[in-house]
Amino acid sequence: MSPIFFNPARFPRIVGLAGRYYIGSWLKVKAAMTRFGKLKILYRLLNSRIAGMTHAARVENFYREQADDYDESRARMLRGREELLESIPIPDEAVMVELGAGTGFNLELLGDRVSHMRQAHLVDLSPSLLKIARRRIEKLGLANVHLHEADATVFSLPQPVDVVICSYSLTMIPDWFIAIDNARRLLKPDGVLAVVDYYVSRNYPTIGQVRHGWSLRTYAPTLFERNSVRPNPDHIYYLHYRFDPIHFSEHMGKAYGRYLNVPYFRFIGRPKKTNWDLPLLPGT
Repeated sequence: MSPIFFNPARFPRIVGLAGRYYIGSWLKVKAAMTRFGKLKILYRLLNSRIAGMTHAARVENFYREQADDYDESRARMLRGREELLESIPIPDEAVMVELGAGTGFNLELLGDRVSHMRQAHLVDLSPSLLKIARRRIEKLGLANVHLHEADATVFSLPQPVDVVICSYSLTMIPDWFIAIDNARRLLKPDGVLAVVDYYVSRNYPTIGQVRHGWSLRTYAPTLFERNSVRPNPDHIYYLHYRFDPIHFSEHMGKAYGRYLNVPYFRFIGRPKKTNWDLPLLPGT
């Protein structure tokens, strides 16, 4: 070939330019696919059907189409989980229960501490989410983790446990106060309840120092109600009523989108020492 048409000295530069062009194009395509994936997840989140005659049916109908994308989408929404789990005093050979465990993602956040537990019980109403949890357990090789398709308000075990976790589950349980009472029943007298969840303050709060403005107290419950998530000002009060706090803190975090700030709290407490207790629920 004539040097006029091909100069070997320019070959490395041509290859370099072509490589940068194709790499740049690939990155643009990848970014576009990522944005499309996020939009698809958001679309499913906002358009999942909530229907059914029972709470269990409504939960499963809502999560069935989201199960495969659940962990990716909630990573941007469910703030404070890792900080909460790091703060829980979990003894070796502990028995742990997570009420509303979903896909079992918290097993990964707990890390090696799970393998030092005697048992871990993950409770959820959604078979679709528990299917993802089962895959995760098999992948992690955790023989001491057990799954239960059950209601958090009535779930029971033969013996009391060391730790109960509610990670963004109270706001999805209509009878959340019964779930808190059931967590207390599940625990040993010196056991620990750990909760992280969305909330809004009362107009004149007496616990904590945070008072949310009228707009936040109005739009947050309205926005989340579409997904049957109900941020409630009374969660933290009932938790303080039933448990002696070890840790309580209030925070603001991004939900889905850079402009949406939503309040959440972290709570760790032990059952209050009282001379009375609630009667057992029927069937427990």
